[in-house]
Amino acid sequence: MSKSLERVRAALDAAGVAFDLREMAAETRTAEQAAAAAGCALDQIVKSVLFRGSGSGQLRLFLTAGGNRIDPDRASTLAQEPLERADAALIRAETGFAIGGVAPLGHLNPCALWMDPRLMDFAVVWAAAGTPRHIFAIAPAVLRRITGAALAEFTAQPAPRQSAGHVK
Repeated sequence: MSKSLERVRAALDAAGVAFDLREMAAETRTAEQAAAAAGCALDQIVKSVLFRGSGSGQLRLFLTAGGNRIDPDRASTLAQEPLERADAALIRAETGFAIGGVAPLGHLNPCALWMDPRLMDFAVVWAAAGTPRHIFAIAPAVLRRITGAALAEFTAQPAPRQSAGHVK
């Protein structure tokens, strides 16, 4: 078992919560791949997106629904500093996970984190378990509790729909 997967399993076991950890036949690096492998809706996938504080250099983790995009301005407001995407080397060094397998828990160095309220709309969500082929299912309220994530609005607002009517 990989060290990354072992850390995720140990964190889940230590929390004493129910979870369903699975190795998939295909990669689950993207939300679309994970949803296809799990047989669930795209928004049931927990994307772990990391940013680096421009001033502090600290990582900030945003857990968002698979179909949502993070609004950098809203995320920066929550973090109380401008944010920039964290690079792969920093993510690996701080979390112990490679991009495509970043779990929402079991990090080498904990960081501040926020959770998309959209995830709370489901009975079960799926998250990366430390490798590009392992994911786990968990109740979103349980995931929020064991990670200490704050529920917050940080996703991009959907574009307004155009009227189907004719303009005269």
